[in-house]
Amino acid sequence: MTLITLITEPWADYGLVDSGHGRKLERYGRFRFIRPEPQAMWAPASDRWEADGDFIGASDEDGGGKWHLSKDVPRGGWHVRWEELLFLAQNTPFRHLAFFPDMAAQWAWMRGRVAEGDEVLNLFGYTGVGTLALAAKGARMTHVDASKKSVEAGKSNAFLSDMADRPIRWMVDDAAKFAAREVRRGRRYDGIFLDPPKFGRGPEGEVWRLEENLPALIADCRALLDAESKFLVLTVYAVRMSALAIGELVRQALGDLGGTVEVGEMAVREEARGLLLPTAIFVRWSK
Repeated sequence: MTLITLITEPWADYGLVDSGHGRKLERYGRFRFIRPEPQAMWAPASDRWEADGDFIGASDEDGGGKWHLSKDVPRGGWHVRWEELLFLAQNTPFRHLAFFPDMAAQWAWMRGRVAEGDEVLNLFGYTGVGTLALAAKGARMTHVDASKKSVEAGKSNAFLSDMADRPIRWMVDDAAKFAAREVRRGRRYDGIFLDPPKFGRGPEGEVWRLEENLPALIADCRALLDAESKFLVLTVYAVRMSALAIGELVRQALGDLGGTVEVGEMAVREEARGLLLPTAIFVRWSK
C-alpha cells in the first residue's frame, strides 16, 4: 500500500479562506460561511472574519446546531460550478452546503480513469455531484442513496448541468442491500465509489453502522468488480478509524485482482497560508 495526502486546491466557486481556533471560513460562490472545524487547532491567519453566515454547533457529541444567516443568503440555495458542472449549494441542517468540495480531487482522479460507456456505481451518492462528474466523461452511472430528497436533488443538479438525458440510474435504496442484490443479479462495474456515513438508516428503516457493516459491503463491491475493472474509491468522514485499517480491508478484499492500493488523508488547501486542513481518510484501488 502507498500512503499519500490527496489535496483539493481552491477553484473559482470554492475556497477555504482561513482556518483556526476550531473554525473555518469558506467561500461558496459569492457567499462566505463560518463552520466548526475541530481539526483546525492552530491560530487563524486573521482575527477578523467577514461572513454571510455562521453555523453554531450544539454542545452534544451527536452534532446538531443552527445556521445564523444574513438576509442576502438565498434559503433555497444558489448555483455554483466545478469544471463543466452547475449545481446547487445550500445551507443544510447538517452544517454542510449540500456537496463536499474536498471530493473534487477524487472526482478528478476518477475522471482520468473512465472511458465512454464504462459502468460506474456510486453508493451513498448524496446530491449527485460525483455522479455527474463521471457522467460528463461518458460513464454510465448508477447512483444510489437512501434519501429520496437527496436523489431528487441529484436529478435537479443533472438538469442544471444540462445532463438530464445522460444514462444515469437514480435509485432510492439502501446502499448495502442494493449492492447485495446486484451481486445476486451477476452485475459487474468498471468502477465503484462510496462515501458511507458513520451511522445511517435506509428508506425502510435499515440501520447502517460503519464499523459493523463496512467489511460485508466491501466484499460485495469486490464481487461487482472483475479483472477488467478500473477502480474502487472509499472515503470515510467523522469517525475514529485509521486510513491504514480501511486500506488493509480493501487490499485483502481486492488482492486477487492485482493493481495498486493507495491510502491516506484528504485535505483542502487554505488560501490564506497554503496550509492543509484534513477532512477525511480514504482508500482507493486502481488497475
